[in-house]
Amino acid sequence: MGLLKRNPFGHILFIKKWLIRIFGVITHRRYRGFNELHIEGSEIIASLPDKNVLFISNHQTYFADVVAMFHVFNASLSGRHDNIKNVGYLWQPKMNIYYVAASETMKSGLLPRILSYVGSISVERTWRAGGKDVTEKREVNPNDTENIRIALEDGWVITFPQGTTKSFKPVRKGTAHIIKQYKPIVVPIVIDGFRRSFDKKGLRLKKKNILQSFIIKEPLVIDYENETIEQIVEKVEFAIEQHPSFLKVIPAEEIEEQERLNNLRKWNVDKKEIPS
Repeated sequence: MGLLKRNPFGHILFIKKWLIRIFGVITHRRYRGFNELHIEGSEIIASLPDKNVLFISNHQTYFADVVAMFHVFNASLSGRHDNIKNVGYLWQPKMNIYYVAASETMKSGLLPRILSYVGSISVERTWRAGGKDVTEKREVNPNDTENIRIALEDGWVITFPQGTTKSFKPVRKGTAHIIKQYKPIVVPIVIDGFRRSFDKKGLRLKKKNILQSFIIKEPLVIDYENETIEQIVEKVEFAIEQHPSFLKVIPAEEIEEQERLNNLRKWNVDKKEIPS
């Protein structure tokens, strides 16, 4: 790789590779040490083509979710089966992984600006500004969707269709339009435990010994020509387990049982040492 070779967005790949390595080493113990990341479906990652893959996921923190995906994807491509043991898998990381993020988030400080260089596709949210919902939606910036097209043509793209870290918010139709227009392979991911482990930004470790789950599902079967935007939206909601039908009133007995299981999921820290 030439020292000045760049990706389609002008980022120097040599710098990007070292940023992935450095931040990968720094963050590794957040998912394997302080907490434990339970992974399912990594064999799906290893079977995907090099380009035109869109990962869709529910969203719990601004950055910890994406960082976990960089770890899991690269570990899977290096032959790890459902684990991120030995951070050496980041020595030769996949360089064409991108993620969709709100422009205002990526401009909110020095660290987000650095993380942006790793692979952010910054977009202007039409329904939200300054951390608040807006009544008058702005027009979609055509450059945003064009950049997503460029990223798909170059590699893999991660997106969070709800556009927020709040659970069970509606999936934005923009994701369905992208799927229908660019026809990528769509791979759903369902995550949990990140909201309990980290602060909202996903930069500060909030609690240790939390079970984090990372479930990779089979690619969606989509009729790109005949399915409507509404049908694709509904399919995405079910795939990332954010459809309104997943909401229910939980009886007190079940809440107590869930609390008991959460205590068990602390991996019996007193009985065994969590590997680093």
